[in-house]
Amino acid sequence: MEIYKDPAFDMACEQFRIVADYLNIDQNLRQRLLMPKRAITMTLPVHMDNGSTMIFQGYRVQHHLALGPTKGGTRFHPNVSLGEVAALAVWMSWKCALAGLPYGGAKGGITLDPASLSARELETVSRRYMQEMIPFVGARTDIMGPDMGTGEQVMAWFMDTYSVHVGYAVPEIVTGKPVSIGGTIGRREATGRGVAYLVERVFDTLKMRGDESTAVIQGFGNVGSVAADWLAHHDGVKIIAIGDAFANVYNAGGIDILAALEHVRRRGSLAGYGGGEMIAADELLTLKCDVLIPAALERVITAEVATKLQCRILAEGANGPTTTDADQILFQRWEEIFVIPDILCNAGGVIVSYFEWVQDLQNFFWSETEVTDRLFRILEGAFTGMLKRARGQKIPHRIAAMSIGVERVVAAKVSRGLFP
Repeated sequence: MEIYKDPAFDMACEQFRIVADYLNIDQNLRQRLLMPKRAITMTLPVHMDNGSTMIFQGYRVQHHLALGPTKGGTRFHPNVSLGEVAALAVWMSWKCALAGLPYGGAKGGITLDPASLSARELETVSRRYMQEMIPFVGARTDIMGPDMGTGEQVMAWFMDTYSVHVGYAVPEIVTGKPVSIGGTIGRREATGRGVAYLVERVFDTLKMRGDESTAVIQGFGNVGSVAADWLAHHDGVKIIAIGDAFANVYNAGGIDILAALEHVRRRGSLAGYGGGEMIAADELLTLKCDVLIPAALERVITAEVATKLQCRILAEGANGPTTTDADQILFQRWEEIFVIPDILCNAGGVIVSYFEWVQDLQNFFWSETEVTDRLFRILEGAFTGMLKRARGQKIPHRIAAMSIGVERVVAAKVSRGLFP
């Protein structure tokens, strides 16, 4: 559909077509499976600190509600578009189904640079966005969470705006909020920990040792930094390069991750970090390493990059980092590169968001050990299922993972039927 025209959505459609052909899904069901149930666009006027009024554009896409409410993050980024948000919602559907969560996929966002706003302006636009979304969200309809450019504070504003509207506290309306108002311990670290756990599982599968391995991490935000910290300090992996939107640092002897984290905490980015030599962004992905973790934006691993990859494990911490053209090359290189596809690799965030939602509904909270153990058990089941199907049917890991998720959505749609 033209309203979703965007490279990311085109990519999501092509990935679905490949899986639908593999599963031999009836043509009458394909569009119903792929096209989002609901797309909301909104205009958000905000009084700025300088006295002007600025108009921001907001979006929310709810992909399907066949398995339960929709679930997905809200991102604040200058490049947010309806098509990108729709693609992310579709990927979230397959991700939730692969993990066995009772959710459909959703995603939202505002086209803005959060770093350019004051704290008051950011709060105002956040609250305005939730105010506009109130008719379309709910604890049994659509549950928001954090994404790129948002975090605990934005989720707290979302929750408060909704709660003020209904007249009582509704912590289950969002996930990823502060623990003090119903958030769960371990949510912030969940995606990065999940990435690291799955890398560990591949180490076991390939009979590799963490303390003899190297890693490169593109994207040193919440996901990449947590994964780097876990791999370095739990597994002894040598992190030889890290990068963000402002700087890319290489050190063959290993980067001091704690020092890098402290630098980012103080300065807001890796710019000016002196723990290695600065390299160009396009060099980072093709460095020789054992583990490559793209943990930033989508579509960074193109066909050209895929031919130059020198990693043994590609762990997709970001959503949609690998184009479909690149996938064809990676399938040809499957004996060289073990791919952990995004809908599995970064599923830790939505899994622990599910835990947070369940705890809020029950008003009964778990310890961090319980949260982490439950997270790893779900990831283990999804990883084992993907590997069994990939090996048994000799198909790429992405097709194996997506086919499991798509099959579960198909079963729900067919069972419920089409409303007359």
